[in-house]
Amino acid sequence: MSLHKKARVALAGLAVGALSLSACSAGALGSSSDSGAAVANSTTITYLVDNGDTTVKTAQALVDAYNAQKTGTTVKLESRAQGTDGDNAVKTKLATGDMAEVFAYNSGSLMAALDPAKNLVPLTNEPYMSTVQDSFKTAVTYKGQVYGIPMGGAMGGGILYNKKVFSQLGLSVPKTWADFMANNAKIKAAGIDPVIQTYGDTWTSQLFVLADFHNITATDPQWADNYTNNKAKYVSQPALSSFQRLEAVAKAGYMNKDFASIKNTQGLQALVKGTGAQYPMLTFTISAYVTMSDDAAQNIGFYAQPGDDASKYGLTAWTPGGVYIPTSAKGAKLDAAKKFVAWLATKDSCDIQSKAVAPSGPYMVKGCTLPSGLPAAVGDLQKFFDDGNVSPALEFLSPIKGPNLEKITVEVGSGITSAADGAKRYDEDVKKQAQQLGIAGW
Repeated sequence: MSLHKKARVALAGLAVGALSLSACSAGALGSSSDSGAAVANSTTITYLVDNGDTTVKTAQALVDAYNAQKTGTTVKLESRAQGTDGDNAVKTKLATGDMAEVFAYNSGSLMAALDPAKNLVPLTNEPYMSTVQDSFKTAVTYKGQVYGIPMGGAMGGGILYNKKVFSQLGLSVPKTWADFMANNAKIKAAGIDPVIQTYGDTWTSQLFVLADFHNITATDPQWADNYTNNKAKYVSQPALSSFQRLEAVAKAGYMNKDFASIKNTQGLQALVKGTGAQYPMLTFTISAYVTMSDDAAQNIGFYAQPGDDASKYGLTAWTPGGVYIPTSAKGAKLDAAKKFVAWLATKDSCDIQSKAVAPSGPYMVKGCTLPSGLPAAVGDLQKFFDDGNVSPALEFLSPIKGPNLEKITVEVGSGITSAADGAKRYDEDVKKQAQQLGIAGW
């Protein structure tokens, strides 16, 4: 399971959830809501989303607003469970032609696993696609065709940090790994846990590896393609550094003593309280920690995971989930689905989403802006997008992600396995996954 989907699943468990970790983690059919009275002679279509609280709240607001326009299309909202069973249900619905006319699901490698050329309607030439940011299109492109539009905001993978701790110790946000480790030494000397780890939720162990991808691609822009084509490995540099960074933090004793047992919520609490200074994490957790104290929204900041070269400092980003139309939508229902999807990719849609649920990352539709008064970490994240210092996470550039990464990173972070051995095992895990997907060259 990807970090993107696991994070979104976790988010639902927090009452958000990846790592992946996904904004659109698929599931079995759940409840339905017929929003508003049907317009006379209208075409009725269904919009299927996961049953996370924030997902349903946002989707209901969108459906209500669209139906109020009386466009000749009535949209009904249906929800589905999350998790692995949900993935299987989505694939079954697509295979049997029983999918809703519009549905939300993951972008990136999980979208590619749906066999888009067979099951999804291409949106490549739709006029509104010019408003969708290119960095998102990459995550929903399969064999040259674009299949989805973004829903929700992007996420960043990096380091959440306690600003009061940094201020008290005279620390600056590091832009190199050497500076990061130097900060850790000062934090530990002050009696504070430098780096929070929460292996009670195993998916969180992956952040040091996956959030490091910008540093890999900044060194070798062709690495993702070579990785997909079995020409680049984690056991070799520059990718080996990702495992070595996790190993270095563990060996230096910079992690909290209870790292093996505590979970994501407890890690966020430690960060907010200041008993831990930094937490490698996805920014989807912003909505969870802001409720933990009166000053958490402004006291917790965010920065990208640094590499070895300050001049190449930048962010590894997780694009939001996508909205898709299945090939089972035909005739008037297909036309109605296309009109609804076109409206979802507008500034009006973004504004409605912001009013329904405070965004935790930038939208990927041109012209959409974030409201004022958001948590500090959202502003920190936005700066990377504004400056263009962003690389998509590997799962949005390659269909291959080994399912056992979180088990391996737990072992490396716990000192059970070395970075080199962990990278070697992950390469073997990736090989099995690539062969199962039938990718050439494996």
